[in-house]
Amino acid sequence: MVCARCKGTGQVHVRTEYSEPTGRKPRQGVERVYEVNPGIIIGTYNSHVLEDFGGMPLSDWEKGKPFPLHSENRTFTCPAWWYQSADYRRKPTWAECAGAGRFSACKHFPDKAACWERFDEESDKAVAS
Repeated sequence: MVCARCKGTGQVHVRTEYSEPTGRKPRQGVERVYEVNPGIIIGTYNSHVLEDFGGMPLSDWEKGKPFPLHSENRTFTCPAWWYQSADYRRKPTWAECAGAGRFSACKHFPDKAACWERFDEESDKAVAS
């Protein structure tokens, strides 16, 4: 079958045009910044506060501060789910995680706090080495 894009030539030329960003534009109502969102609705509902979803205050982010330790969305994700989006190199590859299909279907997901403890312990050991 002949490729629809290159018509069998093996090459495609793409031209991209864009305008250089001129800086950040402030948005009203923003209080926190999150490193990534792996598909969790963030908001103040069901007695949750924005800090329950991790992140950092907007003022700290605007000052260029790095995301602090434990600023992941630990309430609603496990380390594997979070780091699949945030930094794949740090995603744990624990045998216990295999075969669940969805992260929330993992038999360990209800006790994800223990998974975060293990992640922190292993991360601390890796930094110390």
